[in-house]
Amino acid sequence: MKMEDIARIAGVSKSAVSFAFSGKQGISSETRDRILQIAKENGYMPKSRAAVTETATKSLTFLAFANSGIVLEQYYQQPFFRELIHYIEERCRTNGFSLIFTSVDMDHFHENIKALAEEKRSDGVILLGTNLNHSQIAAVAEQLTTPLVVLDNCFETLPVHFVEINNVMGAYQAGSHLCALGHQNIGYIASKVRIHNFDERKRGFTTALHERDIEVNDQCVFSVAPTILSSQEALKSQLDAYLDAGNALPTALFCECDYIAISAIKTLSELGYRVPEDVSVVGFDNISEAVIVSPELTTVHVEKERMAHLAVDLIMQSIETDDLVKTKITVDTQFIERLSSRAPVKESVHHI
Repeated sequence: MKMEDIARIAGVSKSAVSFAFSGKQGISSETRDRILQIAKENGYMPKSRAAVTETATKSLTFLAFANSGIVLEQYYQQPFFRELIHYIEERCRTNGFSLIFTSVDMDHFHENIKALAEEKRSDGVILLGTNLNHSQIAAVAEQLTTPLVVLDNCFETLPVHFVEINNVMGAYQAGSHLCALGHQNIGYIASKVRIHNFDERKRGFTTALHERDIEVNDQCVFSVAPTILSSQEALKSQLDAYLDAGNALPTALFCECDYIAISAIKTLSELGYRVPEDVSVVGFDNISEAVIVSPELTTVHVEKERMAHLAVDLIMQSIETDDLVKTKITVDTQFIERLSSRAPVKESVHHI
């Protein structure tokens, strides 16, 4: 039996199983107990990590600037980042590197960069770039003297290594899916916190619709918090105002991330609407919670394991070769159709 088998039986991600075995935060005590019990019942013994950690003489730093954008103070508990970190740790161990975690507050951005540059705690830095803009990444690259790879973002004009999601492709796949099902009255739920990834997803989605002569009406664009899994009063208010103006509920909603999609499903349910019977919902990221929510979420799968491995491999290569020419890697997505999307009914849906 492998970790993947434990994850499948427990109904969780592989990273959640890793957290349970290592004793790290990121999962509930109930989930940890369930995973350990399943492992015990099936005679599974996790491999010890102590030997690799003790013998590792080289190290990498995983650097995040928290309390900004969608990267919260406890970002390592957010499903998307939790999985990324797990795969980075895994790749580091395989190659004899230890991994140092450094999380600094955005309020003291420049002071923290300077301090990190002076410390030189590791051989290279993997920077979580999700919430950072062009000038912030440029400032980090200018200060650090060790090799740097930026993960989950990309700015073409910066001479920096980047590994990013093909956000345009993923959202294009989502838009194409909804159009192929026959949806024409399509709504868009955006994050009220704007980052590079979300802007690229909007571009990909609108491109898919535009190619089919479909446009998202400005009135059908809603904006919500991107890191809340529960229902949101803000979305309720926006939907109520939209419907009170005499508009029909869109037959489908694309959400810029799975957090927003899951929140939307719960909000719609509280308003008396059924997903997907009354309205289809599509997300982006394929976090582990996508298969726990009911109905299971149609979404865009991000190759988090591949991105993490590429980032580690790229920085190890930089350490060895000190290359002057930088590399920018874009990892394609896969579309995952589940139960939250279907063809629209013929009649438009109004208040129930």
